[in-house]
Amino acid sequence: MLLHVSFLKAQEVKNYSVEKIDEHLHRAYRLKHNARYDEALQKTQEALKIADVLEVDEKVAACYNIVASINLEKEKYDHSLEYSFKAENIQKNIRDFEGLIITLTHKGLAEAKKENFQTALQYLQEAKTIAKRYNINRLMSRINISLGIVYLGKNNLIKAEENLKSALPVKDPLEDNYLRGKTMLLLARINENNEDYAQAKEHALEANNIAKAFNFPLISIDTYKLLSEISEKTEAYQDAVSYLKKYHTLEDSILSSERLASELSALAETDAEIKDRMIGELENENADFGQTVKTAKLTSILSSALLIIISLLTISLYRNNQIKIKTNQLLVKKNNELQLAKDKAEKAMNTKAQFLSTVSHELRTPLYAVTGLTHLLLEDNPSKHQEEHLKSLKFSGEYLLAFINDILQINKIEAKKLNVKKDDFSLHKILNDVISSLNATAKENNNKIHLVFDEKIPPFVIGDSLKLSQIFINLVGNALKFTENGDVWIIVDVIGKDDKTIDLSFKVKDNGIGISKEMQHKIFESFAQGSVQINRKYGGTGLGLTIVRSLLELLDSEIKLSSELGKGSTFGFDITFNKSDKVKDAEDILLIDKKDNFLEGLHVLLVEDNKINQVITKKMIEKKGMTCDIASDGYKAIDLAMEQAYDIILMDIHMPGISGLQTTQEIRKFNTKVPIVALTAISLDENTDDFYKAGCDDIITKPFKPEVFYKKISKNIVASLQNA
Repeated sequence: MLLHVSFLKAQEVKNYSVEKIDEHLHRAYRLKHNARYDEALQKTQEALKIADVLEVDEKVAACYNIVASINLEKEKYDHSLEYSFKAENIQKNIRDFEGLIITLTHKGLAEAKKENFQTALQYLQEAKTIAKRYNINRLMSRINISLGIVYLGKNNLIKAEENLKSALPVKDPLEDNYLRGKTMLLLARINENNEDYAQAKEHALEANNIAKAFNFPLISIDTYKLLSEISEKTEAYQDAVSYLKKYHTLEDSILSSERLASELSALAETDAEIKDRMIGELENENADFGQTVKTAKLTSILSSALLIIISLLTISLYRNNQIKIKTNQLLVKKNNELQLAKDKAEKAMNTKAQFLSTVSHELRTPLYAVTGLTHLLLEDNPSKHQEEHLKSLKFSGEYLLAFINDILQINKIEAKKLNVKKDDFSLHKILNDVISSLNATAKENNNKIHLVFDEKIPPFVIGDSLKLSQIFINLVGNALKFTENGDVWIIVDVIGKDDKTIDLSFKVKDNGIGISKEMQHKIFESFAQGSVQINRKYGGTGLGLTIVRSLLELLDSEIKLSSELGKGSTFGFDITFNKSDKVKDAEDILLIDKKDNFLEGLHVLLVEDNKINQVITKKMIEKKGMTCDIASDGYKAIDLAMEQAYDIILMDIHMPGISGLQTTQEIRKFNTKVPIVALTAISLDENTDDFYKAGCDDIITKPFKPEVFYKKISKNIVASLQNA
């Protein structure tokens, strides 16, 4: 029996050749490009059969790659990855680096379609490294096109276009014309997104010509759809309708239900063929083992038993495969429904966040006029009657500003726009600054703020000082609001430490009105203040404690409350900081002269496009004896900065024409010494790190308090003098 099998196999080897495998593989690629997937899979199966007989592992892996590519185009990404992994195992074992590059591009595209962009880029970077190491230049076009597809999926149009253009002219041993057509189509999509409709149409027509010449129907379908969209956007409605008709006609012929069923059946048959191949390998191994058995009868029994088991396994695999196909179809349907619901929810959330951010941002400009003019009028010795009205106006403006700031902060937290920063800072100084900023508020209700600070705390720790300041400003401000003729304590204790970290306990305690047990679980909700009566009496937005809770969650901590009506409240939390080797802050070296005439004689360039803001800010500058030039846009600011020497430049960020950040970058090209302070109403999408990267030395947020305005100017002037 074994002699008979060996004879048959020898006959097969005689009739087959590697050239025959290549012929089938090239034919399979052409059929795939023509969207004739069932025929392509049939040719791949024929090639795989020959590769098995000849035992050519390189060609077996090449067959797996074609099946992976077809599954990729049929949007069966998990199946594509499954066959890619099979090919990869063979290629790494036999060091087939050219085949491995193709496999890695398939894996990268499959992961990108599943929106695992980081994993996709890792696979493609690995492919590029192999190509460069082994000088496989003829596959670089395929790698760059794949990178372009991934970046397009990430909506990074610049990098997508850069990679696609670097792939030209397309050179690929297997799919040069197909990839060239696909590249033109992708470039057309990028041009459309950039609203360069003329270039988009040119690339789309070139893609269509390639698709027609070589019969690439799927590229033609996408091209007609894109040309219809471009024609509609350029108001060529007759062309749009014509292209749309061609799109539907071709789509109906290619994506008909009968054809889809045939392709699905072909994919299932290929899976079964691959599994049969694995079973065949088991049979061969068993046959080899049987040759070592001396007793022919035992060999026959074992072979029969193995065949029965394999038959049962085959039946089981077939049934499981059918169940898997049905389950996958159901899961795809449910996933699509869930994705649609998720997209709608995210769109609604983004719309809300953007609306609130825009409203908050736009309100700051008129608020700046209100608070600025009020400050100037209060300094012009108004009558007692006028002073009362102006103070009321000032209070209303500051209250509205606090409300806007709270809304913007909540918006940033919900949109996950806040990141935790790790810097060296003096905890003692941060708390003293909070107390200094709230002393005026404390005096209004005849309160006193006390700091109880553990001496074992080091001079500096590493953490997010800004968020910690915001937490204490909200907690202490809250305590002062609900306390009259009383005391507020900030208590900091060490509760644990090791060589690298220190655990601190923070408490903000007051002897104010307290909070009832029933209301304690509600006050951390947005716009909640315990009761309507409390809201009417004490005012406020009801967002402070919500912000505190959210900021502490970012710092891996949580707020704790202990309170009793009439006996005050205690808010506490614990934070672990990294220890710092720093012993002295650079700001301690800055000896800012606090005399009234310190700023006198300074020459300031104010860059501001809003006329009202120009008037107010200029008066505030001149109030301290400084002189001021005004630039209404970035271009004029650059000219003035080149012509004259200024002690400091105050730069509005949002301006028509050229933004404040671009203006700063241009000035920094010829002047790196002059301090530049950004004036901005920071919105949801802005990142303060971008300001410093552009060359700004500091930031003043509009509408600003006069004392903050003058302090920031003084600080940056002294810093520039010391760095001179």
